[in-house]
Parts: sequence; structure tokens; C-alpha cells
Amino acid sequence: MRASTLLNRVFTFTGATVTAVDYPGHGPVTATVKLTARTKLSCPHCPFSTTASYDTRWNASSWRHLDTAGTPMILKMLRRRLRCPAHGVVVQAVPFARHGSRFTRDFEDLVAWLVTRMDKSSVSAFTRIAWRTVGAICERVVADQLDASRFGNLVNLGVDEISWRKHHNYLTLVSDHETSTILWGSAGKNAATLDKFFSEIGPENTANIQAVSMDMGAAFIKSVKANAPNAAICIDPFHVVQLGTKALETVRRAHWQRARSLPDQAFAKKYQGNRYALLKNPGTLTPTQQETLEQLREDGGTLWEGYLLKESLREVFAGDLEPEVVMAMIQSWCDAATTSGLGPFMKAGATLRGHIDGVHAAVTRGLSNGKHEGLNNKIRTMTRRSYGFHSPEAALALIMLACGPVEVRLPYKR
Repeated sequence: MRASTLLNRVFTFTGATVTAVDYPGHGPVTATVKLTARTKLSCPHCPFSTTASYDTRWNASSWRHLDTAGTPMILKMLRRRLRCPAHGVVVQAVPFARHGSRFTRDFEDLVAWLVTRMDKSSVSAFTRIAWRTVGAICERVVADQLDASRFGNLVNLGVDEISWRKHHNYLTLVSDHETSTILWGSAGKNAATLDKFFSEIGPENTANIQAVSMDMGAAFIKSVKANAPNAAICIDPFHVVQLGTKALETVRRAHWQRARSLPDQAFAKKYQGNRYALLKNPGTLTPTQQETLEQLREDGGTLWEGYLLKESLREVFAGDLEPEVVMAMIQSWCDAATTSGLGPFMKAGATLRGHIDGVHAAVTRGLSNGKHEGLNNKIRTMTRRSYGFHSPEAALALIMLACGPVEVRLPYKR
């Protein structure tokens, strides 16, 4: 059997066939391919196709394909040029590779599948390509598969920011509560960043949005109010509870700082070592932490008062209570925090009062950023595992591959 016949039977190139194979005994296997007679000249930028070429010029092109028995394979082909009414004179597209790529679709889909399951260095070593190329391939696969139709019929959204790199490099991510997937992302975490999302989906899709869950950051609230005024702003209950936790940590650190100035440093270590006993939920405490907490209860004072305030706010959302009961308890907590005399809790109470409408909307609709936070945990694991992305576009492509509406399959499982 001829080598070209064998490859035509093994590989399924849509609209193309192998005409010749060359292997000098070392290096990659080179296969020359040509498009079938029925394949028209297609524009790589739009659906336009024609049977007439622009000129008699041929353009030699090559693409890296899947390995053959551990040996790299290169596909070579002579391409024609055509005149597209919208894009002018362009080199014809090929069905087995994406525009602007020097890799076949099968090769890029394999890389995209691998990068969601292992770190970039391993993918780079396994496929024998540069680590920068891995990020570029992810971007191409996502751009090819992301469909604008994902913005249709949006009802409840979640918005949050996440750090994709050290030194305050953030991404703003928008998720769909219905599908639990990341729909959109962009570098930055201000109001202008979220404004891009509403501009991209258009006023018709924006009008369908009924609620957006988020934290208490002013930037996202400002953007939603400006672009989707009819959408309810739902303040995530997790971030409400976090107000009390942060306030208690501030109180604890103040005690510790004062204790450090005393001659007896054992007293300072007491406040330093009780951090997790105070901040963790009671049901997850170790025996040692339970003893520490019991000692703090016996000592009493402002630190124990702050702990009770923190726990009472957490208990508001711990049970399955009616919305009216939850809101009444939150109002009571704000009153207690304001009259506690503890500065951090007084500030937390004032902050919560300022977002009381958003909390009410979240409790009434039963919306939270819980699903989004779950996606964020997955994203943090991937960004730590795949460190080396030097652009937000590459990081976003990885996020869309693993957490977005992009289905990546291995080439032989389609």
C-alpha cells in the first residue's frame, strides 16, 4: 500500500486528500495535500466562496499536524488567491486549519483539551511547541467556537473580578446563573470594563436581564445602573457575611497590636494565636481551637462581643428562613453593630444599611454568587497551575475553555 493511500485512510481531512508523502529518515514526515475538485475558493474571514481565482499565483503553506508514531507531521499545500467583495484579495481558506494558524484544527483542539487538564509547561513538552504558542492556540480555538448567540435569553447574571496574575492584574468575569458558565471576560475591574460587556451584547439583550448578583463594589453597581436600569442589583450574601468577618479581624488585630506593646509578650501571642478560632465557623474548629474560643468567652470583653456579632450575622444566612425574617434580622444586626461602640462593626453596619436594597433583592430572588465563586476557585487552580500567561487574552482563553460555553473534544472523539 502506498504511503499516501494509507494516510488518506487514517486521516480524515474534510475537503482535502494526501497526494504525496516524504520522509528522509529523520525530522518530520511531510505530506503534500490538495483540496478536492468540489471545494470552492473560500474567504478566510467570511462565508464568501467562488470558483474563480484572482490570479495564477500559488502560495506555498504548511501546517503542523498530529504526530505519526511519535514523529511530527507537516502538511504542505499550494493555495490560490481570490477576491472577496468585503475583504479584498486574500489567500483561500482551508477546511483543516484555522485562519492565521500554522497548525491543523486537530492539533489545536488537542492542545486546547490538554491545557485544561495540565500545566502549560507539560503541554509544551508533550506537543513540542513553545509555551507562548500554547496561549495563542487557546485564543484561536476560543475565538473560533465562541458564538454571539450565548448572549441571547440572559435573565440572571453574576459579576465578579479575579486576579489572574500578581501585582493587581484583574479580570472582570460575567457568568450566567442558568448555565453556570462564564459568558464574558475582560481585563480590568472598573465600571468601564463592565460597560464593554453591555456594549457587546447590545440593548436588546440587555433589556432581558432581570437581576445581576455581585459584591458591594461601587464600580459594578455603577455600570449596571447605567446600562441595565431595570435589572435588580443583588448583593451576594457571602460578601455580606464577609463584612462581619473582616470587622472581627480588624478588632482582633487592634488587640494584638496593643498587646505587643506590653512587656509580657505571652499576652500578645494569645491574641495572635486565636485568629482561626475566631474566624472559622464553630462546626469546623479543632479541639485546641475550641478550647481557645472557650477561654475567650470566659475572658469576655470587646473581642468576644465582636465574635458574637460576627456569628450572629453568619447565622442570618445559615438557615432556610423566609425573606421577611432575614431582612428583619439584618436590620436588627445593623442596629446592634451601630450601637456596639466597635469602630469596625459600626462601619460594617453603615455599609450594610447602604446596600440594604441589594441584599433584599438577593434574599427575595434567592440569588447569590455561589456558583460564580465555585468557578473562580476552579480558575484560581488553573492560573496557578498554568502560570506563564503574559497576557489577559491568553488567560481569558483558558478560562473560556475550562469554564465557558466552549466544548473542546479530542480529535478522535468527535
